[in-house]
Amino acid sequence: MEKLSEEQKRDLEAAAFRRLAAHLGARTDVQNIDLMNLAGFCRNCLANWYREAAEQDNIPMTKDEAREIIYGMPYDEWKARHQSEASDGQKAAFEAARPRD
Repeated sequence: MEKLSEEQKRDLEAAAFRRLAAHLGARTDVQNIDLMNLAGFCRNCLANWYREAAEQDNIPMTKDEAREIIYGMPYDEWKARHQSEASDGQKAAFEAARPRD
């Protein structure tokens, strides 16, 4: 394979990101706490990273705006439709695995 141009690399990364966001949008059964416990990131992390990238390019974006992009709807609406209360086991796993500063 020949070396990708910066434009090709950006386009492929963007396509992979869109597919990840769509996949997470379709898998509403997977709770954010499960993502955090297994992978160390969740939909909120993606929204934070998206907002930070926007800010690096001097594009103003609020946390709520970034979350709406990732969730495909306002965050409060997504939570009401899809988020369940975390179990004691999920909470304990999160506490055990969360990064300590």
